Amino acid sequence: MYEVEVKLPADHEAVRERLVDAGAAHESSVTQRDTYYGAPHRDFAETDEALRVRRETRYPGETTDPDEGDGSETTTKLTYKGPRVDADSKTRTEHETVVGDDESADGVLSGLGFEPVATVEKERDFYRLDGYTVTLDAVTDLGEFVEVETAARSEDEIDAARDGAFAVLRDLGLDPDDQIRTSYLGLLLDD
Repeated sequence: MYEVEVKLPADHEAVRERLVDAGAAHESSVTQRDTYYGAPHRDFAETDEALRVRRETRYPGETTDPDEGDGSETTTKLTYKGPRVDADSKTRTEHETVVGDDESADGVLSGLGFEPVATVEKERDFYRLDGYTVTLDAVTDLGEFVEVETAARSEDEIDAARDGAFAVLRDLGLDPDDQIRTSYLGLLLDD
């Protein structure tokens, strides 16, 4: 499975209006705390890989405010992202599974010599448009971004999926040439 993703900085207010005009469906709002790990046997920055534990709290409706009710749901996922396979987007292999909790996952990884490198915190609003997930990300210490993504089952599907993501961006009044291929982790570490 390949995650085909295009990300760029953008003003959320303007994009949200365009999403509504385009008939996009709001799916959910979440907060995420991603802890990234370094490997004892290789440098993930050099190999363009990532290993993370994500604690995600999903809120019903349009809010990420935990004071507005008790309908939230928290899950923790362990994710490996392989090196990028496409020069024109952030496409890469991805393997992800739900784990019991972030503290236990940290204990397993630390016990094997993997150490936390950095944490990325963000609030996200997910929309569905033309078969793509459009995400409005507010990332702590970085600002506002828009991601358009979908999954490709094989390498043969990557070009069409990426071109479709570019079309969604253009429909939202955004320029695919403004994309950033650096991860939020990379952007934070570069600061």
